Amino acid sequence: MLNWMQSLSDGTRVRLLRLLERHELTVAELCAVLQSPQSTVSRHLKVLADDGWIDSRREATSRLYHMSLDDLEPPARRLWLLLREQTADLPSSEQDEQRLASVLADRQSRSQAFFSSAAGQWDRLRHELYGDRFDAFAFAGLLGANWVVGDLGCGTGQTAEAVAPFVSRVIAVDQAAGMISRARQRLGGAENVELRRGELEALPLDDGELDAAVIILVLHHVADPPAVLVEAARVLRPGGHLLVVDMTAHERTEYRQQMGHVWLGFEPKQVVAWLGTAGFTDTRIRLLPTEAQARGPALFAAAASRTTGTSNPPKRSLS
Repeated sequence: MLNWMQSLSDGTRVRLLRLLERHELTVAELCAVLQSPQSTVSRHLKVLADDGWIDSRREATSRLYHMSLDDLEPPARRLWLLLREQTADLPSSEQDEQRLASVLADRQSRSQAFFSSAAGQWDRLRHELYGDRFDAFAFAGLLGANWVVGDLGCGTGQTAEAVAPFVSRVIAVDQAAGMISRARQRLGGAENVELRRGELEALPLDDGELDAAVIILVLHHVADPPAVLVEAARVLRPGGHLLVVDMTAHERTEYRQQMGHVWLGFEPKQVVAWLGTAGFTDTRIRLLPTEAQARGPALFAAAASRTTGTSNPPKRSLS
C-alpha cells in the first residue's frame, strides 16, 4: 500500500493515469497532452509500470501504454478510484482533456487522409489484406445467439461450420450418407452441431423446432421443390426465417448428366410463388454478384419469413 501511495504521490503520474485509463496512447501523444519533454514522461511511465499501474504493447516502431482497472488488485483499484474522484475538478485535468481531444482528432484526420488518398485502390488493398468476402462469414453474427438454425441439405457442412459459432445450436440434415460422413469430419469439434440423415421432403425435425433455416444450392437436386419449402415452413416457428440460395434459370443441360441436376435453375417469380404457397411472407429475392473466376450460372438469394399467427402449413403430396 505504501508503494502504491508513493507512486501516486506525484501529480504528473496522476495525470498520466487519468489519460491512460481512458485511452491507449504513445509517449509522443502523452508529451503533447502534458506539454512535457519525452524524458520526463518516460521516467514517470517507468515508475507506473514498475508498480503495476500500467501496461504497454509494441506496435510497429511505437509503444502504446494503457491502464486497465480490471487488472489492478482490489485495494489498488479502490485507492485509484478515490484519487481520481478527488482530482477530477483540478484545472490541469480539464486542460489535459482539451489537449487529449486535439490529439485524438489528429489521429482521426490521419485516418481520413489515408482513406481519401486510397479510395481508388481500397478494394484491392482490402482484398490483399483480408481476402475475398470475409464479410460473408461475419454476417452470421446477425443471427440470434439463442437461435436453433437448420442447414437443410447441408452437404459437407460448410454453412453449418460458419454459422455454429454465433448461435445456440445447428441441426444439419442431408440425405446422402457420404455427405453426412464428410460433414461429421469437418464439424467434429463443434459441440453445438447435430447431424441428422433424412429427406428434405420429410425432414427429421419437429414442428417449429427451428428459428431459421438455410437451403443452399439444394433445390435444383430435388424432384419437388415446393414440397421442400412446405417442409421448411413446418419446422420453422411462426416468424422464423428462411434463406434459399440457388441458380437462376440456365441452359446447361450437361449438368443433368454430370451432377444429377433435376432442375436447370429457377425463375425468380416461380420461387416467390412457391414460397407464398408454402406459408412464407415478406419474401425478398435478389441476384448475387458474380465473381470473375466463377464458372457456374448466376445465383439468387431468396429470404422470407414463416407466416405468424397461423397453424403449420398443410402437408403437400410429392406426386
